[in-house]
Amino acid sequence: MEKDLGTPLPNWKIPCRPKKEFITGNYCQLEPLNVAQHANDLWHAYTGDNKAHIWDYLPYGPFNNCSEFEDFLKTRAQSNEDIFYAIVLCESQQAVGHIAYSRIQPNAGSIEIAHVCFSPLLQKTTAATQAIYLLIDHCFSLGYRRCEWKCNSLNQASKNAAQRLGFTYEGRFRQAVVVKGRNRDTDWYSIIDGEWPALKTAFQQWLDPSNFKELQQKKNLSFFIRQLT
Repeated sequence: MEKDLGTPLPNWKIPCRPKKEFITGNYCQLEPLNVAQHANDLWHAYTGDNKAHIWDYLPYGPFNNCSEFEDFLKTRAQSNEDIFYAIVLCESQQAVGHIAYSRIQPNAGSIEIAHVCFSPLLQKTTAATQAIYLLIDHCFSLGYRRCEWKCNSLNQASKNAAQRLGFTYEGRFRQAVVVKGRNRDTDWYSIIDGEWPALKTAFQQWLDPSNFKELQQKKNLSFFIRQLT
């Protein structure tokens, strides 16, 4: 019997790295991070979180002042490894959060959605879900095979979000890193390309304006995912 060495991929082609380009939806758009355009909006949006909890599980922040925050944004905007986006609401044209592609590995066809930072103006909104949807869909449209989500094992909100968005839990990397002088165990989640067509349809059905009345959803995303997966 021939030894199983893994599924052959005769049509596999290494995808290109994502470009720093606009990715547009009907509730929000993702704009390559630009300090001159986005810093002021983001600073005011983030300082709306009086207790600064949005920084609890991120490796940076909170920031003492706007100047310090702008310096941080400059390094991220200039990064050649991660691609940072400002999340801009279509209606107000205000930047209300940031997010990034990280661990971009074209040779493996793998990419991570990371640095998820939603201000109070974005949290628990349709635009917040669409921002994640846009990044997942974009990576698979480029030919990637795997989209990853990782979070601190103590970050229950992020873990709940991953499951709600259709990511599959893969396990825990114990004592993975040290962040802000504290241990971090990291939980891994993923969506793979074969799963995305059904999940994409579920997202599109949930995001459809007909699913909302006075900004309130009629059916939640989990309902559509259960129907299609």
